[in-house]
This record gives sequence, C-alpha cells and structure tokens, in this order.
Amino acid sequence: MSNVKPLVAVVGRPNVGKSTLFNRIVGQRIAIVEDVPGVTRDRIYADAEWLNHEFTLIDTGGIDPKSEDVLLGQMRKQAEIAMDLAQVICFLTDGKTGVTPDDMEIANMLRRTGKPVVLAVNKIDHVNQTDSIYEFYQLGLGDPHPVSAANMMGLGDLLDELVSHFPKREPEEADSEERHVIQLAVVGRPNVGKSSLVNRLLGQERTMVSDIPGTTRDAIDSSLVTPDGVPFNIIDTAGMRKKKAIEDASLERYSVLRSIAAIRRCDVALLLLDAQDGVTEQDARIAGMIHDEGKAAIVIMNKWDSIEKDTNTLEQKRKEILNDLKFMDYAPVLFISALTGQRVHTVLDMVQKVWGQTSRRVTTGTLNDVLADAQLTMQPPAVNGRRLKIYYATQQGVCPPHFVLFVNHEELMHFSYQRYLENQLRKAFGFEGTPLQFTLREKKREDVR
Repeated sequence: MSNVKPLVAVVGRPNVGKSTLFNRIVGQRIAIVEDVPGVTRDRIYADAEWLNHEFTLIDTGGIDPKSEDVLLGQMRKQAEIAMDLAQVICFLTDGKTGVTPDDMEIANMLRRTGKPVVLAVNKIDHVNQTDSIYEFYQLGLGDPHPVSAANMMGLGDLLDELVSHFPKREPEEADSEERHVIQLAVVGRPNVGKSSLVNRLLGQERTMVSDIPGTTRDAIDSSLVTPDGVPFNIIDTAGMRKKKAIEDASLERYSVLRSIAAIRRCDVALLLLDAQDGVTEQDARIAGMIHDEGKAAIVIMNKWDSIEKDTNTLEQKRKEILNDLKFMDYAPVLFISALTGQRVHTVLDMVQKVWGQTSRRVTTGTLNDVLADAQLTMQPPAVNGRRLKIYYATQQGVCPPHFVLFVNHEELMHFSYQRYLENQLRKAFGFEGTPLQFTLREKKREDVR
C-alpha cells in the first residue's frame, strides 16, 4: 500500500568520482530532485527520479580496505552502513587507473552483501577509450558500464541498469486470507523514550514476538500480534539529532537516513515528544518529514508522569502541541509514560484507528455530494472576474487518501480554499491522523458534459 523509494548506494575507492556522479544524477534535469526534509543534499543523500522510478541516492566516502587511518576507517564504516541499507549498489571505479587491488577487495566485500551490484567505470571521456573497460570483467560483477560523470556520458544506460534491479511493485489488491501487517515506526529525538515505549508495547498484550533478522543496528524491527489477532511490525529507530550535532560525527548522520527509511516503509508513524521539553525545533522538523512523506501520524507526549498537573493541564498541552505543529493538526495526541505504563494500552488501539482512516476509500457519489455542499456554503474564489469551478472529484488512492479535483482553471485554486475543502472532507469522513493529498486537473465544460 505504501510507496517505499529504493535506496541506491554509490561506493568505491577514494577519488574515483563518486560525488561528481552523485551530483550529476541528482542535480541535472536527468533527475527530478527533492531534498529529504531537514537534511541538505550534499551531506548524505537526495531523492531522484529516472523514467518514473523514484529512488534515493546515497553518497559515501571512499573505501580504503587496508588503511588503519581513523578517518578512512570511519569512511569505510559509513560505506558499509550505506550498503546495508541499500537495495541496489553502484560500484564506481576509475577507468584511467584500471583495476587495483583495492577494487578487488571492494568487489569481494560487495559480493558478500548479496545485493544487486552495478559496476560503473568512470572517466571514460571519449568513445575510443571504451576498450579500457574490459579489464574490469575480472572483478566478477558482470558487465562494466562506461561513464563520464564529468561530461555526462553514459549516465542514461547506467540509470537504466540501476532501476532494472528495483523491487517490482506489487498490485494493490486486498488479500482476503491474510491480514495486513501494520508497519509502525517509532521516531523522535534521542532520549525521548522510543525504545522504552517499544519494549513496553512488546512486553504487554503480546502473543508472539520475534526479531526480524537482517535489520540494521539502529533500526530494529520486532513482530507483535495482539490478543485480538492484529499483526504489527514495530520499527524502533535511532534518535534524530540536529544538523549541528551531526556535523562532527559523520557516522551519526546515518541514523537520520535509517529513520527516514523507517518512515518511508511505515503505515503509521509515532512521533515521540518529551513532556518536559514540549515541541522543540527538531521535533517540528521530524514531524515535517513524516507529513512530507504522506504518512499517517500519532503524536505521543511521553514522560507525562513527570509533569505537575491540574484538571486543565492535558487539554491545554494538547492545544499547545497542535499549535506548534499546525501543518499536522490532524494528528491525535496521546499522553503516556513508557516508564510506568500509564496509558500505553491506548497506543495500539489508536494506531489501528488511524490505519483505518489513512486506508479509507470514499465513494465518488458521496465525495461529490460533500464538495457540492461545501461550495454552496462558501463560494470558490474568483480572480479578475473568473471564478473557480470544481466540476467533480474522485479518490485516486489511499495511504494517504489522494483526491483528484477536475476544475476549470488550476491557478484559481487558492491555498486557503483548498484548506477549507480539506476541512470539510475531514468533517464529513474523519480522516483522523492522516494527511490528505489533492491533485488539480483542468477540464473544459464541454468535456465534463
């Protein structure tokens, strides 16, 4: 149901042109680039698209297999983490230096991953240099692809090969015999209680718990089936630090990448906050990542037992949270203590409710009745004597609910009116905990008739 972008890691020795290749792919019209919210592209990774295949490209430091230098050892560790996360690996070599012993070592390392590896030979700047690629067959990684990252040569063929290894998209068909396993990601800053909540969830109400092998050390998956038979996969992630806190600890940058990957493959994200801190700037940035990925969300204020309260404290705090997270005011807010177990039993019940809302479909007839009433209550905006007309609407998808509005002129739709329509849909259908997406399409009146 959810759209998870494949990860492609670019690895190789130092100075073979990895960053140049990375920048060419994500920075030219070849790719439609959208930086992951909260992290600059040149730090670690960026989103790209090739022939309608969206993916995330990971740039890594050079691998020096035998060096004992601390910095090079750290760069090697970064690359190993990236290879662990990636679905496809692009091994970049240098066509001018030829095959080196380090290339052979890296090739052996890549074979042990069991991942698809696409071999690229860089710095092939002219057609008459392509004969030099044949020695790279000895790496045992299949056909080498000649490219020149600097001159943009051969990148199309390389990208064709990379996307051919992406997991095939399964048709979105409901399986009547198997219940959907709800993918639940627990995300937030360090030390807000993510692991404590996960352990509390797994320790209560459980009938079957097992660790899923092959997960990365900082994003741990655990299976849980509740007593009433609802299956979950709970993803515990590393805390996401501020950019300033990450810049001097390059390995920790990958905790953000792991958390983004967890958000992308989840159905519902739990955003944990610390009751003593309230909503921090970093909390808002993480919430923005969840919202921008179109994921359903529940905001959880943890450590609620540590707050002095009166009869109005909870509702006052709820209003403050939603005011600080205005773009996510659709998210329910829970107040718990993972340490004592206070109200933790409400979390999975709310997850099931929110999952039902984000996967909900509305019939076309009912949808258009609600939109017609909304337009009668508040007329669409007019600009220079031209008034927006919404002819009809359909729901195109779920997770999140995605609606297509057929209108006379797209540019007449003002943000505030679209927000009004969204509020009317929420009033009619609920959609608690899930963002809504809208696409406008122009149609002439005669086409509508």
